[in-house]
Amino acid sequence: MIRLLLLLPFIGLMIVPFYNIKEPMLFGFPFFYWYQLAWVPLTSLLTWIVYRSVRNVE
Repeated sequence: MIRLLLLLPFIGLMIVPFYNIKEPMLFGFPFFYWYQLAWVPLTSLLTWIVYRSVRNVE
């Protein structure tokens, strides 16, 4: 069940009309860019969480 966390980045980045906007800007970057870049460490964190939980179970 914890493996479903790996679907979050896929779903979060698949729905482009959700984040295809300019505002709000963060440090001069439009939302479109910083939203995608925020998923990079978040995806790594989610992968690590799933790895740790699956490794302990098996």
